[in-house]
Amino acid sequence: MGEELTITASDGHRLGAYRVSPRNTPRGGIIVIQEIFGVNGHIRNVADSFAAEGYETIAPALYDRSSKKNVQLDYELEDIEFGRQLRDEFSWDDSIKDIEAVKKLLLQSNQHVGLVGYCWGGTIAFLSALRLALDAVVVYYGSQVLPYVSEIIRCPILLHFGEQDVSMPLEYVDKIRNAHPEAHIYTYKADHGFNCNERAQYDEVSAHLSRRRTLDFFSDHLG
Repeated sequence: MGEELTITASDGHRLGAYRVSPRNTPRGGIIVIQEIFGVNGHIRNVADSFAAEGYETIAPALYDRSSKKNVQLDYELEDIEFGRQLRDEFSWDDSIKDIEAVKKLLLQSNQHVGLVGYCWGGTIAFLSALRLALDAVVVYYGSQVLPYVSEIIRCPILLHFGEQDVSMPLEYVDKIRNAHPEAHIYTYKADHGFNCNERAQYDEVSAHLSRRRTLDFFSDHLG
């Protein structure tokens, strides 16, 4: 079971976060970045699952910079529309400030810190690999990465995409692969959102395989 905490970013903004620690000494720290649905039950379960693997894990409430605090949405149409409205209020640069604050907190008790982001958080994960000093980053179907694809990636990176994801067609994935041959990129016979077992797009086989690859990747780079 995790705990709620408040973290202060470099500009003084205070954001909520969900933290869960492993039973024993952490292998490393992992930052979990939300979908457009906030730090909801699914994201908390994701954080719990990484803690069960031995990592101190924090999921920051990045929407706390929007007009609403402590956002936790479901997956109905009205939730999707509201999540998109909040997303449109958002600043990529502010997200990096918040993640930097989380990273500093995790470094107090961990030698290595990685990050994983899903959907909207997948794009933020990609930006974090460009702009922050992290030890490893995992991107799940980030669909807005192309404007940044020419920038230099500063850490090992693993990317997962669904072959049926119309928001990130395979030709876009190929552009990332061509720009960054050093990146580990996998595609799956699945749609956008295939990792979330609360969404209609959930694909069990793809979710399990991508998780295994993610855990192996973090083990290699975080411990």
